Amino acid sequence: MEIKYEYTRKRSEFGRPCSFSDFLAEVTVDIPPDPSLADDFIPQDPVDFAVQEGPVMALHEVNTDRVQVSIQGVNHVEGGWPKHVDPKNSELTTRYREEVEREEVYTRSIQRLGSLMEHYIRQNNTIDIYEEYFEEEEEEDEEEEPPSYKTINVLRDPNQPKRMATRLSWHPDANKAVAVAYCSMEFQDSRKNMCFDSYIWDLEKPYSPELTLKPSTPAVTLEYNSKDWYHVLGGCYNGQIVFWDTRKGGLPVEMTPVEFSHRDPVYGACWLPSRTGTECFSGSTDGQHKIQVSRGQLPGSRAASTSHSPCLALSPQVLWWDIRKMSQPSEKLILDITREDQLKKALGAISLDFAPTMPTKFLVGTEQGIIISCNRDAKTPPEKIANIFSSHIGAVYRVTRNPFFPKVFLSVGDWTARIWTEELMDSSSIMETKYHTPYLLDTCWSPMKPAVFFTSKSDGTLDIWDFLFHQKEPALSIKVSIEPLLSLCMQDNGRIIGCSTRMGTVFLLEISSGFCTLRKNEKTLTSSMFEREARREKVLQEKYRERLLREQERARAQPEEQEDPQEVFKQAQADFLANIKAERRRRGMEDPG
Repeated sequence: MEIKYEYTRKRSEFGRPCSFSDFLAEVTVDIPPDPSLADDFIPQDPVDFAVQEGPVMALHEVNTDRVQVSIQGVNHVEGGWPKHVDPKNSELTTRYREEVEREEVYTRSIQRLGSLMEHYIRQNNTIDIYEEYFEEEEEEDEEEEPPSYKTINVLRDPNQPKRMATRLSWHPDANKAVAVAYCSMEFQDSRKNMCFDSYIWDLEKPYSPELTLKPSTPAVTLEYNSKDWYHVLGGCYNGQIVFWDTRKGGLPVEMTPVEFSHRDPVYGACWLPSRTGTECFSGSTDGQHKIQVSRGQLPGSRAASTSHSPCLALSPQVLWWDIRKMSQPSEKLILDITREDQLKKALGAISLDFAPTMPTKFLVGTEQGIIISCNRDAKTPPEKIANIFSSHIGAVYRVTRNPFFPKVFLSVGDWTARIWTEELMDSSSIMETKYHTPYLLDTCWSPMKPAVFFTSKSDGTLDIWDFLFHQKEPALSIKVSIEPLLSLCMQDNGRIIGCSTRMGTVFLLEISSGFCTLRKNEKTLTSSMFEREARREKVLQEKYRERLLREQERARAQPEEQEDPQEVFKQAQADFLANIKAERRRRGMEDPG
């Protein structure tokens, strides 16, 4: 059946506008149903039909431009002088003071203000508004917050390729900024377009660095000066010591000459609390190198080559510097634990620690696993090496003193963290953590609680330990990253800790108040714990010496017998296999599956 309808119109009416009109609907075609086609249809039962009765809304998104905020300040030094008096000229200022002090108005003003000041001083001394009336009553135990943490900020290396964030240092003024040293410590890392810059980050603007530090070679360590906040000390990859004045920008103010600097990366650099605030010292792992200098190369540069020709030899040393004159070190100390002051027996320094409470003593952690306690005020170099502690199997990555008990210090290396005391000479540690599967890379004490410390591991885990309550397991274990945590740095309030990773990311974590609130008598209990463990270690040491003397006497009394090496080897092999079987049996009992 064909349906067709034709519209006819005159040619003269083409192009004229159509005039539409309303009329009733009419049926033009009626097609009756065909019952024979009903068999081809498949009935659907039940039938689902959805109806949306809500109004249709339109969604619009608007992303405003980021506001760039700049912080500006004014450094006011001294004012109030007349225009004809130069405040920098001491003679003019002294003369003007004498003229003012001779005036009668000055005398009357001082007498009037003096009487008022005396009245208010007497009033303050009469009543102490901060007096505690109920000190003897025990404080009510508040419900402590369970151990927890939260990530408050993440700082990422803005460059490609990514580098390690090797060291953190908080700004001394309320921790408002953090300096991060970026450096690739991979052996012979030859990636192209490697950036040498390190950064200072403002916590209020974490998206971009506040200041870019531009050393000649990558900085391995950075340290703020607690006395002069604008001075930042840096130890470089090529062994040079650099310092910046942040008021003058990111270029170094001065650096040490290559020929008088270290030969290996500077792993430790610390400020000293001198009167001028300009003294510092550094340590490195540079061994006794023989360096042949060719044309266009400097000693200590990456292009220098090892040779057996006449050369410049330098051993591991601790060097003291003054930033006012960095042409050469002001003092040196060879780390020879035999106290013979020989270069060939010196050890390499991989970590330094200096506590302001002990201004003449400092600790050095070596890559041979030995901690050296040094005294700078000693007369001769051998006497400067006071104590020696055989601590770890591998390198001592960090050593730090307890802020409450300076004679107690903490070290980290291989798979454990150990606590030592200087009261026990040439002995083992008084306390230690359990052995972990991953390496421990850094540690730091809590500035608020004497028994709390933090450790970072190569699997990206941060452990918080409270030895006053639990010594076998950490109080809180945090999986911060999948990359190794290289450096830790705690704020002065003990609430926020910075963790840097292998890929240049810095995580700022806020821990719960239980880890940064000093409880009643906690300092006394911690002191008692350290003293108890020191006495126990001393008793064990004396018993070991007695046993050693008895064995020596027994060996002298018995005739000398030559041991068969084969028998000794067979006995050692049998003992080893027995230990393996016992360990397998123990693990099988612990894990039934």
